[in-house]
Amino acid sequence: MTFLWLLLLVLCIIIEAATMVLATSWFALGALGALILSLFPVIPEGVQIIAFVAVSALSLWLLRPLARRHLAVKKEATNADRVIQQIGVVLEDIDNLRNTGAVKAGGKIWTARAYTGEPIPKDAHVRVLFIEGVKLIVEPVAAAQTPHEPLTAEKLSQAEKV
Repeated sequence: MTFLWLLLLVLCIIIEAATMVLATSWFALGALGALILSLFPVIPEGVQIIAFVAVSALSLWLLRPLARRHLAVKKEATNADRVIQQIGVVLEDIDNLRNTGAVKAGGKIWTARAYTGEPIPKDAHVRVLFIEGVKLIVEPVAAAQTPHEPLTAEKLSQAEKV
């Protein structure tokens, strides 16, 4: 049995080294425990098997949450996430079929697509629903939902012409 436990231990270590997904580490620890017990001739094979199962299960139960917490890839938020739920202005007609559309949101100009697929005309106000790749997915908002924009010199000159 000593050879069997040694073979299982080496096999689990090779698989773990090749995959790096913490799939066989627990069984390697169980095989190590059983290997140590197999070095004592007075311990029967049944006890070694029970030790293998028990050590594997115990290490899985105790160490897996710890390993997942410390080895998990953390998602880093970017500043791009800040535009979600903001109101933007359409700078170029949004037409998903023609693959056109640009929106100014969060002080930056983004390519945009309509969530529903319906075209959205230039100068319409839209709400950013989410980001897909480098494109904003937007939906039009009613005039009552748009924020009050400050009066700019350009808007003042347009108002004076009317």
